[in-house]
Amino acid sequence: MPDDSAPRRPLFQSDEDATLSPEEVSLLEAGYEAAVDAVRRNVTSAGFSACSLNDNTVYGTDVNYRSVWARDGAKTICWTLDLVDEEIDLCQRATLETLLGHTAENGHVPCNVTIDDGRPEFTGVGGIASIDAGLWVVIALRAYCKARNDWSLAEKHRERLETMMAWLAAQDSNGDGLLEIPEAGDWTDLFARNYHVLYDEVLWFRCLGCYADILEQFGDDDGAARYRSWSKRVGRLILKNFWPSTSRAEPPEDPNPLHNVPLPSFADAQFALGDARYLVAEVSPFAFSWRCDVYANLLAFITGLVDKDRALMTFRFLWGVGVSDPWPVENLYPVVQSGDREWKDYFTVNLLNLPHHYHNGGIWPFVGGLWVRYVHKLGMKDLAKRELVKLAECCKLGVGREWEFNEWHHGQTGRPMGKAYQAWSAASFVKACHSLHVDPEHATLT
Repeated sequence: MPDDSAPRRPLFQSDEDATLSPEEVSLLEAGYEAAVDAVRRNVTSAGFSACSLNDNTVYGTDVNYRSVWARDGAKTICWTLDLVDEEIDLCQRATLETLLGHTAENGHVPCNVTIDDGRPEFTGVGGIASIDAGLWVVIALRAYCKARNDWSLAEKHRERLETMMAWLAAQDSNGDGLLEIPEAGDWTDLFARNYHVLYDEVLWFRCLGCYADILEQFGDDDGAARYRSWSKRVGRLILKNFWPSTSRAEPPEDPNPLHNVPLPSFADAQFALGDARYLVAEVSPFAFSWRCDVYANLLAFITGLVDKDRALMTFRFLWGVGVSDPWPVENLYPVVQSGDREWKDYFTVNLLNLPHHYHNGGIWPFVGGLWVRYVHKLGMKDLAKRELVKLAECCKLGVGREWEFNEWHHGQTGRPMGKAYQAWSAASFVKACHSLHVDPEHATLT
């Protein structure tokens, strides 16, 4: 049971600069309590469910919601670590135990493990392997152990972690330093992204750094140094390949000659694009997507991959095109329309990826929480508070009742269309509330 006597961080009782009205402060306080309640609704003995099993009707393909999902569970862990709540703490550990305990011998982390019978599922749509599952689990494990100052869980799964990292590294199939992602191989499992996908590469950058921290705790300083160097190299490659520029300046070369595999030139494509204001969504030898993956760009700054100057350029672009209207925040800009080169007929499956729906420009509250933290990390504290109020108003909406923390909302109408009491939506709101009381310079993914 939660320890109600344990102290919680103060939220917005004393708004010294009067950025918020008393009514807005009350809204945030109510939203915070509702968010914690929504997280608790996802507590199961096996770990966090993706959405409340008691508050959603499950039918057809939705049966897979009765699972502990790697990416959903890992994010929920990362964003609830500041809570003083025994029930949630036990569920954080159970989530990691379930996912790590069902990892395949080759190191492939399951995308989900069913709650009813403990069956791991390693693939998603079309039998495609889930790549980001393992990335998120390593990130969450490091965050959990660091927050608890207890690395015993990582030590328990030390050998498994080695195979997980080897499996992930093997996804760099051509040795160019970046992972090659199959279509439907990550959270956008009904959307056309493949080969070098910004979202996955940013997570790979972060995952390598997190594993370096884990190795350091094991006393393996040489291994930790190797993985930190690897992470930095991946970061340079991401900036080189995903941030179009008319400048031909090359990033510093890695001192290890084995790490300087010649890359296919993207220079011509970059010159055709001119100078960007954000990291583009996807790059392959055959094409590129010039769209802005909002979610991935927010992660790039929060993880420390992108510097403040670039992040400010991206913010100005995103603010100008209105990705936080009506609510924070659309996950993609601009949306893919029928007839576009990037359009696929399967976008209409279950009517999910129509324009302004789901992965195709839908509003995701969990990404909205990252947006609030992004703005705060840029030093725009007042604006971050204002955007948090908008996020609270969004999460208060519901199909059946208030404070449903729905999975996603329509990108234009702002109305909720996803599952109710989505764990990562609620957890991201909790983390955003906590982050606004942290020095912006020290804001991180976890």
